[in-house]
Amino acid sequence: MIGEQYLLLPGPTPLPEQIIRAMSRSMINHRGPAFHDLLFEVTEGIRAIYKTEGEVLIYPSSGTGVMEAAVANFIAPGDHVLAVSIGVFGDRFADIAKAFGAVVEKISVPWGKAADPQLIKERIDRDIDKRIKAVLVSHNETSTGVVNDIPAIADALGDHPALFVVDTVSGLAAHPFNMDEWRVDVAASGSQKAFMIPPGLGFLAFNRRALAIHKKINNSRYYWDVSTGLEYLQKGQTPTTPAISLFYGLQEALHMMAQEGLENIISRHAFYRDLTRASIKAMGLGLLAEPEHASCSVTAVLAPPQLGANRICQAMLQQFNIVLAGGQQSLHDVIFRIGHLGYVRELDLLATVAALEIVLNRLGHPVELGTGVKVAQEYILKNQSDIAVEEGVIK
Repeated sequence: MIGEQYLLLPGPTPLPEQIIRAMSRSMINHRGPAFHDLLFEVTEGIRAIYKTEGEVLIYPSSGTGVMEAAVANFIAPGDHVLAVSIGVFGDRFADIAKAFGAVVEKISVPWGKAADPQLIKERIDRDIDKRIKAVLVSHNETSTGVVNDIPAIADALGDHPALFVVDTVSGLAAHPFNMDEWRVDVAASGSQKAFMIPPGLGFLAFNRRALAIHKKINNSRYYWDVSTGLEYLQKGQTPTTPAISLFYGLQEALHMMAQEGLENIISRHAFYRDLTRASIKAMGLGLLAEPEHASCSVTAVLAPPQLGANRICQAMLQQFNIVLAGGQQSLHDVIFRIGHLGYVRELDLLATVAALEIVLNRLGHPVELGTGVKVAQEYILKNQSDIAVEEGVIK
């Protein structure tokens, strides 16, 4: 019997039962007092996770939608934009800017590597006339399992007036993110990652500097217009019909996250990253990302060339009902990706490591059974011991 599916993707992520129950509540008037209170509560909750005193708007959209909102509201046609891409979603950000008429200059980083802040600094230093109006960067690149050093990139920008615009769709609440301290002007995120609810809500945060620029540009926009969004937010409403069920889920998710504590959530994701990477290495498989830039959201594993990543993903699904992500574009059939983002438990990762050892052997790639599992068990045992010590259980 295969049983329940293990969803180990970098999004969408598994849903806790209490969130599923919360989303089953009856509809309410989205122009009434109940939604007014709900909207303000979740908006403040998202603002606290961004660690910003700036504005936050919640859109009924995917993560790509709020990436587009970031471009539509803060970048004018003809603006020179520097897009730093380390993978599929960095390329997507650049493509969105092009679609809105920006002149896009792209720094493309080999996939599997993080952006070099020094290269960004050198390009910014050459912009003597301050032609660059915005710098677009991905925080966490799920296509490669790499996280960028956002504070270092902010330092590289120095006092250049360009807006610093960050896609943290898969980064927020899984990695440290301090929007105001890191001098990020605009940040985009979404619901289907660390927030443990289905796809469909996008979170756009922006500061006063970005809002001042928004008011000066004449981009074509309607659905994404932040001025309209802010006007309605003052009334406790959204400009268009909100995804009320997802707001219920977000409310419950924020309660769960507050109970666990944001720093504990971030530490848990780092622990999952380390457990997964150590177990994979123990099996003799390679990892795409370097340790210092490895994502806490997803681990990209180099498949044995004679097998290919797609066969491994297919076998994991057919034999154990475990869903892994394949590689994209140039990494298609080269890597498979293990998501450890959002509502993932230690047991989920332990089962995945054990199943992967079996699958590799069945496909003709000998792995000594128990090598990766043993490492995972040791990580879990050590982690639980550390927690017990902190709580005073073990002296």
